[in-house]
Amino acid sequence: MTRLSGITWNHTRGYTPLVACAQRFAELHPGVEISWTRRSLLEFGEMPVEWLVDRFDLLVIDHPFIGAAARSKLFLPLDERVPSGIRAEWQDESVGKSGGSYAWEDRVWAAPVDAACPVAVWRPDLLARASAEPPRDWEGMMALAAKGLVLIPGVPTDAIHHFYMLCHALGTEPCACGDGEVAPAAVMRAALEELARLYAAVPEACRTMNPIAVHEALAAVEATAAYCPFAFGYSNYSRPGYAARRLRAGLPPAWKADGGGPARPLVTTLGGTGLAVSARSAHADWAARFAGFVSSGETQGGLYWQAGGQPAHRQAWRDGAINAATDDFFAATLPALDRAWLRPRFPGYLHFQDNAAPVVHAAACGETEVSFGIERLNTLWREARAIFYQHENKT
Repeated sequence: MTRLSGITWNHTRGYTPLVACAQRFAELHPGVEISWTRRSLLEFGEMPVEWLVDRFDLLVIDHPFIGAAARSKLFLPLDERVPSGIRAEWQDESVGKSGGSYAWEDRVWAAPVDAACPVAVWRPDLLARASAEPPRDWEGMMALAAKGLVLIPGVPTDAIHHFYMLCHALGTEPCACGDGEVAPAAVMRAALEELARLYAAVPEACRTMNPIAVHEALAAVEATAAYCPFAFGYSNYSRPGYAARRLRAGLPPAWKADGGGPARPLVTTLGGTGLAVSARSAHADWAARFAGFVSSGETQGGLYWQAGGQPAHRQAWRDGAINAATDDFFAATLPALDRAWLRPRFPGYLHFQDNAAPVVHAAACGETEVSFGIERLNTLWREARAIFYQHENKT
């Protein structure tokens, strides 16, 4: 018996589709068994993968780690081990930038299996009870928040994604202004001040809520809030019978117009996951075959989705039956995925993200001065770039 082990994150979306796919893979390949271990959403975002590659053959990962993983040779490049037809699907049929997000220095280090970005989600029945509709723009969302109807995921990990989104809304791509600053000081100040305005308008409990907690709160029988403007999407809550009450998803509210011009779509941050093979795996060929199996269009639009997954493959997002079963979750949110921003992936970026998230959170919560937040964020960015150049000098 050939036994492989994998690690993923602890939610239906991240766990049950891989268990189902592992079961089917074992049926197709007698003598191969794949078991899965779960870690929390917080651990998924923050636990160093270096701790895991010695214990697991397969790892579900977030794409910002790819540069560091490639330089450290933690994963095996899959372009050598997965059939060209499936690799072409990754490149041509993944939603948004998912397919390319796991490539670094001309190699592919993980198979795209899951796609997500912050989207709006709401309870149609509770909005109707309040004689309200999903707001079309930012100020409409703020007006709804003033009525106590809005929740946001406000933990540090999500706070920095909101900050990135607001930088885009203010006309600047974050982390693209050179080595010295995250964004121009005026943009950073405006983004942090607007974020603080939002945090002040929603329940204080939001400061400790992640996207799963927001979805669970909105779907509860006793829910009083009815709307979230941007949380990483979970199609599970748009499926009948998954939660106490079914949620509907759509595009985030548009950014308020400047000078009376048309409102602009918000650009949110690309999430999702890839399936990587540990460079220390004793069964790398089987692990790579499983990664190819899970990421193929046939599996993504079939067993993977049926078992609670949120595919990265565009075929699934456009499938009529899948959309009918999810109240059009996939079709309604696809435009947000296709314009979602791809975070930096260079070695050193995670030093910035992990340490900057609590800084943004503190500024948003009014626990620190915005000026200090700007200074600290830029210092962390310079440190991250220095780490990158250290890696460059070693190669």
